Amino acid sequence: MPLRRVFIPKANGKQRPLGIPTMLDRAMQALYLLALEPVSESISDANSYGFRRNRSTHDAMSQLFVSLSLKASARWVLEADIEGCFDHIGHDWLLRHVPTNAEVLRKWLKAGVVHKGRLAPTDEGTPQGGIISPTLANVALNGLESKLIAHLRSRLGSTKAAKLKVNVVRYADDFVITGESEDLLASEVRPWVEAFLAQRGLRLSEEKTRIVHIDEGFDFLGWNFRQYGGKLLIKPSTKNVKAFYRKVKEAISNRKTVRQADLVRVLNPMLRGWANYHRPVVAKAAYSRMDHLIFRALWRWSKRRHSKKNARWIKEKYFPAIGVRNGCFPPITSRTTARGRR
Repeated sequence: MPLRRVFIPKANGKQRPLGIPTMLDRAMQALYLLALEPVSESISDANSYGFRRNRSTHDAMSQLFVSLSLKASARWVLEADIEGCFDHIGHDWLLRHVPTNAEVLRKWLKAGVVHKGRLAPTDEGTPQGGIISPTLANVALNGLESKLIAHLRSRLGSTKAAKLKVNVVRYADDFVITGESEDLLASEVRPWVEAFLAQRGLRLSEEKTRIVHIDEGFDFLGWNFRQYGGKLLIKPSTKNVKAFYRKVKEAISNRKTVRQADLVRVLNPMLRGWANYHRPVVAKAAYSRMDHLIFRALWRWSKRRHSKKNARWIKEKYFPAIGVRNGCFPPITSRTTARGRR
């Protein structure tokens, strides 16, 4: 059955197209995934972390820290971005290499997509929104690490290849490759990666793919990895901080007339999730900055509701002191406020 096209916003403001299968196809994909996933796991690269059981972005971050934190670690990084990975994976390659019923897989891949009442063919890609799609993408990208290392060993010998400090860390279609030198990554590793992807109908984004020194730093999975005075620090990336603040600001702006308790109920899970995501890294400065930005946004929200009240009144009503903590924004009653002021 054809897919239903829906669009969701991306962090950069653009729209991400999703293809939603029918309930029957989703159930069938879940059934086939029970057989395909264990096979995919058995052939997956050691440092592939996306869409795999008991693996997470934090595992990928930890492995990258291990690969870059020592004095003898690689100093150059290929920060790679695959252009429209899910949208451009070659059907022919999937049909030849995915260990599942080829005829059933072909029907899913060629089902077409309905948007605004019109049916369009799907000649490439696997739809984001399909239950089986992440595993298909992993099958397509499996070997990026193991085959690259094997290529370098066969070309240069095992001893010399080990000295090149080439490590691959991948999360779904995002990956980075470390190396001993810029020339190695530019002349040896990148051409091999481009050939590997081309076989699968994919290519690197010229705009977003770059080779950087660890002193310059790079972003990966919402974090910035950079060396300061010989010490590797991982921090929330500027892009991630800005994107999260936009999300919080939008949530506040869309609730100008709701009760304080209802606004707190919306914001708390967002703040808790973001803070927990960055808890393992150096995030104090980012937390402080976010705290300040959100305080200002909540102050404007409060001031808008009582434009004729002065700052002291706003503070006492919406930002009372609770114990030794000042400037809280709790869902409190006037009686609780009075207790907090004592």
